[in-house]
Amino acid sequence: MAKKNINFYSVKGTHDILPSEQYIWEKIRKEIRDVAETYSFSRIDTPIIENLDLFQRGVGEATDIVEKQMFTLTTKGGDKLVLRPEGTSAIARAYIQHGLSHVGQPLKVYYEGPFFRYENPQAGRYRQFHQAGFEIIGGENDPIYDVQVMLANLRLLESLKLKNISIHVNSIGCKTCRPIYKKKLLSYYKSKKKEICKDCNRRMNDNPLRLLDCKDEKCEVVKKSAPIMIDDLCATCRRHFKEVLEYAEELKLPYQINPFVVRGLDYYNRTVFEFFTEINNAEGEKSLSLALGGGGRYDYLFEIFGQRSTPAVGAALGLERIAEVIKSLKINIPVRQKNKVFLIVIGIEAKKRGMSLVEEFVKSGINISESMGKNSLGAQLKAADKEGAVLALILGQKEVFKESIIIRDMKTGVQETILLKKVVAEIKRRV
Repeated sequence: MAKKNINFYSVKGTHDILPSEQYIWEKIRKEIRDVAETYSFSRIDTPIIENLDLFQRGVGEATDIVEKQMFTLTTKGGDKLVLRPEGTSAIARAYIQHGLSHVGQPLKVYYEGPFFRYENPQAGRYRQFHQAGFEIIGGENDPIYDVQVMLANLRLLESLKLKNISIHVNSIGCKTCRPIYKKKLLSYYKSKKKEICKDCNRRMNDNPLRLLDCKDEKCEVVKKSAPIMIDDLCATCRRHFKEVLEYAEELKLPYQINPFVVRGLDYYNRTVFEFFTEINNAEGEKSLSLALGGGGRYDYLFEIFGQRSTPAVGAALGLERIAEVIKSLKINIPVRQKNKVFLIVIGIEAKKRGMSLVEEFVKSGINISESMGKNSLGAQLKAADKEGAVLALILGQKEVFKESIIIRDMKTGVQETILLKKVVAEIKRRV
């Protein structure tokens, strides 16, 4: 019986990064490393799977991430695990587990890798997505660290030639002043229950600050007249926020105060911020504000995990979103230069000698392309031409016997024969 053809596709909400797109991702990853090195952030990598409880406690059970978006699994041993939905809780876990409070403080770390959230796929947002983040943990509770994290993320975006970047900044207070503000916010929204969406009616009980984060058209109208947290900050939070803005002014960061930035996760306090860029719509006319990522201060996260209070601040950027902007704006990202030299081999003995010859070139610091799986001279010359090679080296059975090789100028077609033992030095001189 004939086998039925089965068509396989990538899982909904995931995507392949094809070879033709890799030059953009290589550039993004390079700039992440360069910015991290410039501002003294060391790399940290945490596992893709973590304990479910880590995020239920850290992110908060009433958040969209925990309620709707986590990919969970149960092991054969009964452990409840999750594909990590965000980076901060995992880094805090690693900080505690490995006693990183005993190394120089504050600890400045960065990360880059895949994360997972079950949400509606859309442009630049996937169920498996990539983020890069910068975190400063420990040391003093100094507003300068808030701005250093903003600065590192801004410089990353600038290094990728993204334009019209703005940082929307707010303060959501602390344990002292936030409860007072929440009461005022709830009082206002209870009078508007019939004017807001179903989710916001639920948020009033579970996570009132998220009321300010709703994008529903009805709720956008209501929140314009909502009380503002900055008006109710305690003296300590007001001073902290004032210093953040003063440092931002000193560095001429492109910031603006936005009272509706709340970052809806339970661990945030005081400074929160988001990064935006302006791009044209599909018709190339109206300018659209596109969110690229964000973060803030999370001094209470370590208390949630049963540790002593530890000052911390961090932020992450969505790499798919950045890659989409680079492509849509046709930002010129230099493609890796193709190899100038192409090796052509004809026959078994030439293939054997050709393999070792490639290694000789590599050891000499010369990159060389080849297509040894093709047997004919014509097919290999065509591959060399497609590769954009300047010089082709032709090694056949006769050349192997005579310990020689042909050098062909791919532009003029001119050929010359030299001794095989001299070819590396000769090519090094020419390229």
